[in-house]
Amino acid sequence: MLTTPVGRLFVITVAALFAITCLRTRSVEPGVGAEAHVFLRGESVLVPLPDDLSAPVHSLRLLNERMESLSELPVSGASVNLGALPVGWYRVEFQAQDGASLGFTTAAVLEPAVAPSAGDSPIALDVALAWLGAKDQRDWPLMAELARRAGVGWVRDRIHWREVQESTGVFLPRTKYDDSADIQTASGLKILQVFHTRPQWALISTTGSERPRTDLLKLHAFCRGMAERFHGRVQAWEPWNEGNAANFGGFTMDELCTLQKAAWLGFKAGDPSLTVCWNPLGGINRATQVEDLLRNETWPYFDVYSIHSYDWPHGYEGYWADSRNGASGRPIWVTEGDRGMNADPASATGDFTPEMDRRKAEFVTQSYVRSLFSGASRHFHFILGHYMEGDNRVQFGLLRADHTPRPGYVALATLGRLLADGRCLGRYEVPEKPELHVYAFRARPDGVERDVLVAWCEGEFDWPERGRISAPWPIPESLLVEAALDYLGRPLEPRAPAELSAAPVFLLLPAGSSDALKLRSVAVETRRTGEASPIVLQFDAPGIEPVIRTVEWTQEAAYEFEPGTELKGNMTVYNLGAAKASGTLQMVLQSSGETLPANTWEVALDPMTRQEISLDLTLPSGGEPQDTWLLFTGDFGSAGKPVLSVRNRAAKVGEKP
Repeated sequence: MLTTPVGRLFVITVAALFAITCLRTRSVEPGVGAEAHVFLRGESVLVPLPDDLSAPVHSLRLLNERMESLSELPVSGASVNLGALPVGWYRVEFQAQDGASLGFTTAAVLEPAVAPSAGDSPIALDVALAWLGAKDQRDWPLMAELARRAGVGWVRDRIHWREVQESTGVFLPRTKYDDSADIQTASGLKILQVFHTRPQWALISTTGSERPRTDLLKLHAFCRGMAERFHGRVQAWEPWNEGNAANFGGFTMDELCTLQKAAWLGFKAGDPSLTVCWNPLGGINRATQVEDLLRNETWPYFDVYSIHSYDWPHGYEGYWADSRNGASGRPIWVTEGDRGMNADPASATGDFTPEMDRRKAEFVTQSYVRSLFSGASRHFHFILGHYMEGDNRVQFGLLRADHTPRPGYVALATLGRLLADGRCLGRYEVPEKPELHVYAFRARPDGVERDVLVAWCEGEFDWPERGRISAPWPIPESLLVEAALDYLGRPLEPRAPAELSAAPVFLLLPAGSSDALKLRSVAVETRRTGEASPIVLQFDAPGIEPVIRTVEWTQEAAYEFEPGTELKGNMTVYNLGAAKASGTLQMVLQSSGETLPANTWEVALDPMTRQEISLDLTLPSGGEPQDTWLLFTGDFGSAGKPVLSVRNRAAKVGEKP
């Protein structure tokens, strides 16, 4: 039976239940999530007993995320029916007759969705179904269903180029990626797909260079083929993943801009309705990287600016200033987001300690909310399934190894429900209390338009210090609170809490209520205009490898030509359009103090062909080291004015990568 006073977290008060259930009419779905112990309110929570325990199970104990006991039940048979439990997360501990713990499992009860997601919600999820799920495809429908139950509209997946196209023009008839797309589409999910590998036959080898270039004709054909093949099943693409990082290519920014342009043209040729994202960088988007992106005039070649973030939420607004500039007025999607946490050393399966499980769940809410405040319009948590990296066993998954839920999964489902179709209106700030966080949203929780306040108290701390502070609620009490819930979706008394802690709370207000609050928002950058050109330029410097340096957790690859270098390079000009194009191409060397005389070439190209141009240039010597750029500009009439800017980074004397 329930204990006191903990039972107040378990029993739904009549007032709160009435306030919430009056908002909608819903039906309970069949228990398709029972395999992962994820149930909908109204379903019976059925927990099978593990068959690998060291002794017979005499009883089980039901606890919440704070390890507070909610009830204790006797056990008989191979499973236990806990009945219809309230919304929330549960730890189910199995006990021997002498009370000794034999192990545990977890369960979740979620509020049933009013209607399938329209895919417009900012709450998204990296599932990587065809990547992490490849070990056992039988789990794929379950994983897709768990994503859908969490209320996300968009999921992110992975694809390997070589596994769908064996050689030029030869696409395999059906692969696991078709299965993955079909399963997720059938679950009502929209898919963002990404690839980050190149088959050998799609490369151009240059004598004297260990860095083969991508044949942009073949990249274009691949992207066009993928757009046609997955039309209606994959709605958005990222044409590479963290390409600046050494383990994903270590590409220079000019290479990434060139790949982006060719891929964008290919995807749009295959399906003009596709959303094509910028290929997201690893680390933060630094000012130097964004400068190169802008110098290459890349913004016409992406519809969405993708970024990744593994920083603390308190750093998002500042760290993302350069990203907001690079986005050029396009929407920003955080297509991977988390903060690594080490698994419990005592856990053979990579679970967190109970306290860190709770802290991670609080982080999930905080990260989504601060991301949407800091400029993102969609945020994908990394990652749904159980996934560890490194010797320290950094755990990212919202699910445990057997797919049962961690508290973070329930926190995600609460966001998916309460911030559905939401947009951030701003932050209510208390200048003398920066640790107080109150953010206002206009959203459709449970299908009804409302203002939603999300609030918590947390400082700029690392994991060991988080969750230690609290402060009084700072918002005027005159606000009409129609319903209040905690970060795991459990109803609270319908009023503003007296005090805020690290555990976020949601207040549901009538739409427009936030207008009475003085909110600060993050400025949106002006949209840069421009037209994509089918003429794409590609630079290569045989025998001279870019140098990768790490600055602010971000790897940056760039050429570091010595002053006076006699540079013999290659420029490849591609026509990725449907019509013949001819024009002029010009090269100049730019630095802060001078511009060298230009070299000019005449170029004529049939559709889907390329032309090689040999470059012969001596870089100036003397003076202070400074960054310079090889700038290539073209004028091809109706085919546009292509641009390529290649950075030559000035390394300081004695500086090492």
